Amino acid sequence: MDQEPGALPHLPSTEAAVTALRALAAEVGVECEVEHDIGADRTARRSASGVGTTTDADGSLPHEAYVELGGSPRIDVRLFPEGDALITVEGVEFHDVPRDDVPPFLRSCYGGLARVRGRFFPPGYRLVVPVPGDRTYKEIVLGIQLTPWLSAHVR
Repeated sequence: MDQEPGALPHLPSTEAAVTALRALAAEVGVECEVEHDIGADRTARRSASGVGTTTDADGSLPHEAYVELGGSPRIDVRLFPEGDALITVEGVEFHDVPRDDVPPFLRSCYGGLARVRGRFFPPGYRLVVPVPGDRTYKEIVLGIQLTPWLSAHVR
């Protein structure tokens, strides 16, 4: 099945997402360290599995990965077997990001599209990360969380 020009790649597995993140890290020139957790007894969300079991009920091995990217901004990604991710940008956590949106999310951060929006009323800041397809991820940033990178992107 061919993809349409300009379409986002589909990342069917955790390993495919890790490969895409390694390629992105090489492209933007940052270090990439990866830790893998394979098996129901090693992954974070497998509370339904029995104690000591390593496979899911269907016999498959769930695969979770934790990716640390160097450089600025400081970004960590936890890829879950269910097809979503937890992305932490300079201490700001974005929960339940679909696995297919992780590479464009990081491109926005490294490419200068991510911004911190400040408000006078109600007072506060939000980290705003746009991705293709007219989707935007927003999370609250506490004033004490403003790192030099976040402060430099306040608009």
